[in-house]
Amino acid sequence: MTHQQMSRRALVGAAGTGAIMAAAALAGCSNETASSGSAEVTPAETKPVILVVSFGTSYNSSRHITIGAIEDAIREKYGHDYDVRRAFSADTIIDILKERDGIEIDNVETALDRCVADGIKTLVVQPTHLMDGYEYTDLADALDEYADKFDAVSLGAPLLDTPEDFEAVADALAEELTSYDDGQTALVFMGHGTEHEANADYATMQDTFASKGMSNYFVGTVEAEPTCDDVIAAVQAAGLTRAVLSPLMVVAGDHATNDMADTQDPESWASKFAAAGIDTTCLLVGLGQYAAIDDIYVSHADAAIEAL
Repeated sequence: MTHQQMSRRALVGAAGTGAIMAAAALAGCSNETASSGSAEVTPAETKPVILVVSFGTSYNSSRHITIGAIEDAIREKYGHDYDVRRAFSADTIIDILKERDGIEIDNVETALDRCVADGIKTLVVQPTHLMDGYEYTDLADALDEYADKFDAVSLGAPLLDTPEDFEAVADALAEELTSYDDGQTALVFMGHGTEHEANADYATMQDTFASKGMSNYFVGTVEAEPTCDDVIAAVQAAGLTRAVLSPLMVVAGDHATNDMADTQDPESWASKFAAAGIDTTCLLVGLGQYAAIDDIYVSHADAAIEAL
């Protein structure tokens, strides 16, 4: 079943959106998620909703420029007709933000309940997940539970869905890292990894790089395969002695900061590459900071809206 088919199945319901300031409080920071409005714009109370669902991050310095950038790109296109809202799926992160910073962000269930309470009839859910793994499946299952509460619901695809998506991501990364791509440097992307079969998407990303002649681009994962050691072996086999490490994650958060870039940790990727004699630079830049990546999420929201 394709993602568009999924978005057309029994995802149905309704719930009007909260007022502009309520949307700001929902995000925890008014300059991050508040919907803009004017006399010419449909009042927020009567708008359908686009709910942007992210895993979340406790890194305040990264949240707005990554997750917020994706939300802003969607809002820029659809803010006049839709109320764009935020939800995080990681309760642990939600709890940290509330206890540490006084920032309150809805989890998926609370966000859906809020839509129901607000009387929303049409709901589009656009995840910022990279792939159709456990979290995406959990999100789809959660929406199924609310299928009878809306008139129309559509679920957007994750970042890496079609062959065209993989190619678009490869092109975006090549454009953003062009200043490092001298043909003698390995450009290494560290993904999270998963036990789900969707982990194969990392191999597909690697194959996409190869098909585009990007032979000095490499993909690995923190918690699955390819491992850091696998990537180091591939870099050495290619005869490259320099590497730039960058996260293949929406946010440059805990994994990027610690598992990838912490030179004080002998188990970090930076330390392992250095120990292998590879001169290494780390970029703490999440995918959400790249406008071309944000545009892919917008295109998936486009498809979800068309499938209503």
